[in-house]
Amino acid sequence: MTTSFGELDTESLRDRVAGQLARSRARSTALTDAVDENDLVKQHSKLMSPLVWDFAHIGNQEELWLVRDVGGREPVRDDIDNMYDAFQHPRSDRPALPLLSPAETRSYVQQVRTKVMDVLASTPLEGRKLVENAFAFGMIVQHEQQHNETMLATHQLRDGEPVLHAPMPPAPPGPVLDKEILVPAGPFTMGTSVEPWALDNERPAHRIEVGAFVIDKYPVTNAGYLEFIASGGYDRPQWWSEEGWAYNRKTGLRAPRFWVRDGDRWLRDCFGVVEPLVLDEPVVHVCFYEAEAYAAWAGKRLPTEIEWEKAARHDPATGRSRRYPWGDEDPGPEHANLGQAHLRPARIGAYPRGESPLGVAQLIGDVWEWTSSDFHAYPGFVAFPYQEYSEVFFGADYKMLRGGSFGADAAACRGTFRNWDYPIRRQIFSGFRLARDPGPEETR
Repeated sequence: MTTSFGELDTESLRDRVAGQLARSRARSTALTDAVDENDLVKQHSKLMSPLVWDFAHIGNQEELWLVRDVGGREPVRDDIDNMYDAFQHPRSDRPALPLLSPAETRSYVQQVRTKVMDVLASTPLEGRKLVENAFAFGMIVQHEQQHNETMLATHQLRDGEPVLHAPMPPAPPGPVLDKEILVPAGPFTMGTSVEPWALDNERPAHRIEVGAFVIDKYPVTNAGYLEFIASGGYDRPQWWSEEGWAYNRKTGLRAPRFWVRDGDRWLRDCFGVVEPLVLDEPVVHVCFYEAEAYAAWAGKRLPTEIEWEKAARHDPATGRSRRYPWGDEDPGPEHANLGQAHLRPARIGAYPRGESPLGVAQLIGDVWEWTSSDFHAYPGFVAFPYQEYSEVFFGADYKMLRGGSFGADAAACRGTFRNWDYPIRRQIFSGFRLARDPGPEETR
């Protein structure tokens, strides 16, 4: 999508949607074809669904919204709606359900997709909010891509020989200066009212007065995190919140998830390959409490969600908010590490063309970045098209993550996109960067 997306003629819009649907399905297929049937039906962690559940759930959501609602067609399989309703069955219980077999699942999602393409070809993409600018189709594209990232996390949790492979991300083109950047005080437009496929929690655009703050140019790296571990950071309660310290003691945290101790050094299990840490890669698989403790140890703090988005989108030269740090154009491989093109974060400094106007780098892709904010609605929020997408999650139980990861797709990642999860989650592709309040001499 581009800013002129809503100006496409109907046939061009249909072509764009068809391409996005095909690209999403190619990822789903690759992630499920990579393993045998036993791995597809197995629950690799109680935190995750069996891969075969995710794939059928993708198809069921597509059927509910596009075949039945948008298309008004007869159901393909209305007998399975309850089984693939994420609100009816927690992940830990899903393996006990009479799930469709892998063969049945593949047949089902293909039947649904065939009907969807017929609906796309025949539906007027106007006259109803759900189909204006093909919103319902875009919602389903994003839903599938979000589950593709979830399935990628399941692959990280599975035991066995490596089955996923990808080239290394690009290396930094030159020397890297890891520095802090002052974001001056002033108004900022947060959220969006014009992005055609933006989800309800990203809306509406609203003006906020933001105080000056300092933010790190790059996310925290493995090298930086090693210093925290070496200093005894996991054993010193002064760096941890009360909730974080209780979780630390309960679970025996010692390092980011998937780090492996080897004598006096740490290694990392990356999709079944145990390898030395790449020191200048952003640290990944840390929970909010770990990020919060590291920030306190470093004498800083996590940015608020507002600060993160201002650092990512605000253009001080024009006062407007961009779609992405680099501008309004869609992400390309020169801008960010997205779409599972590389199965790891890129080293800091790898994407100079993706920097914001103020010079903050790698805000999009690589790792989801924890912020200090809870998940709340924007002023003027309206649930659409259903309350269960966002509204039921509002409150202090969830912390906000921003920016996307190497496992996220550009269709489900933009400067306004909001992600949320419990503060204990570590299986997700999460990292963080630091912020602080500026001193008086810095804002004169």
